[in-house]
Amino acid sequence: DLVTEMVGEFPELQGLMGRYYAEAQGEDPSVAAAIEDHYKPVGPSDGVPADPVAIVVALADKLDMLVGFWAIDEKPTGSKDPFALRRAALGVIRIVLERELRLDLWRPLSSAIIAYYEQGNPNIVPAIDAWIEEATHPDDESSHVAHVTGAFGVSGLQDFFRDRLQVQLRQDGARHDLVEAVFALPHQRDLVLIIRRVGALGRFLDTEDGRNLLAGFKRAANILREEEKKSGERYDGEVDAARLVEPEEKALYEAIGAARGEVDAAIGLEDFDDAMRALAQLRAPVDLFFDKVLVNDPDAAIRANRLRLLNLIREATRAVADFSKIEG
Repeated sequence: DLVTEMVGEFPELQGLMGRYYAEAQGEDPSVAAAIEDHYKPVGPSDGVPADPVAIVVALADKLDMLVGFWAIDEKPTGSKDPFALRRAALGVIRIVLERELRLDLWRPLSSAIIAYYEQGNPNIVPAIDAWIEEATHPDDESSHVAHVTGAFGVSGLQDFFRDRLQVQLRQDGARHDLVEAVFALPHQRDLVLIIRRVGALGRFLDTEDGRNLLAGFKRAANILREEEKKSGERYDGEVDAARLVEPEEKALYEAIGAARGEVDAAIGLEDFDDAMRALAQLRAPVDLFFDKVLVNDPDAAIRANRLRLLNLIREATRAVADFSKIEG
């Protein structure tokens, strides 16, 4: 409907007039609805599409626009965003979250990039070719997608989406450090799960167990950082159970093993509150360990083993979030 005189005279009717015209021509109701709704959401108070066809078209339209402008290096800078790319990204995020769409956002982005490349668009292919020329190509012949998307600099587009999601979460009242703690984990591309994980982490840290475990984590991380800096070693090897001398360090070692199994099982079921409850079991053994056990034992082998035990605390918490990003 963009070429009609009606929309030319009243631009705010774009989409709506398209729906009317489509209905008058006997188009499928879902197609008519998609013509109107695929522009949405236009602003923060605007609703998101509800019909499945409209949802798909809205996402495709916004992702296609973002990839196209990204490829020709027309990105938002500072307060300047002449093509409303931030609004498009927020629109994608709102649609995914409000309709609880379970998808890896990287997949449709990759498809959009490949579509531009394979169409031979004269304005975009040279830009992508230039990135490909500079990229390190994998040897695998089947890695054409990896060549194009990796060279395209999509990490920047992913960062752009992450920044928009962080803005959205902060507007919704989420703590910025909790958002950072979740985003610091690898492969965080399912927006619905990111939201659930941030919420569960916030609820956990509002409890006494959560706050105390965070304090224990930070103490362990500080000791490890200092010792690794002094020795030039990393204490990420296996703990030697035979070198655990004190009852409290044995109890902590066993508690971490049990908790990690429960945490992994809960995360596999996408039950992040249950994963946090499993972590809460570490609060008491961590406290007892620091109260009763001297980490810097005179025996170098025992000291190194205890430092590796502290690393297990760090790794156990990292299953749910990067606690080093959390303030407090």
